[in-house]
Amino acid sequence: QVQLAESGGGLVQAGGSLRLSCATSERTFSMAVVGWFRQGPGKEREFVATISRSGGTTYYGDSAKGRFTISRNNAENRVNLQMNSLKPEDTAVYYCALVVSRFSESTYYIRANDYDFWGQGTQVTVSS
Repeated sequence: QVQLAESGGGLVQAGGSLRLSCATSERTFSMAVVGWFRQGPGKEREFVATISRSGGTTYYGDSAKGRFTISRNNAENRVNLQMNSLKPEDTAVYYCALVVSRFSESTYYIRANDYDFWGQGTQVTVSS
């Protein structure tokens, strides 16, 4: 069974920073595309960021560009999301998701339906 565990959420003042982490014991992690999504109260699930299997390609949703950075350490089976200049609008439950990819090294996914495995989420609250 594939398990993903998000950590690093919490309460932060507007303008502050948080670093989220997603860890897994999945043996084929280095072959997997990883994405971050979020869902705020009363909102639809929103794409945040994705990273290709070796970390060479990244892509961000409009709300994350210029403020968030996704990275991965395949030796530790871990993906991080560094969030800077946080805004109250960033308040949401953040989820990491994984799908094994057999396509090119630069492959990434922005649709939730493309991912096979999901973590339980971690709450991020940004005070105004």
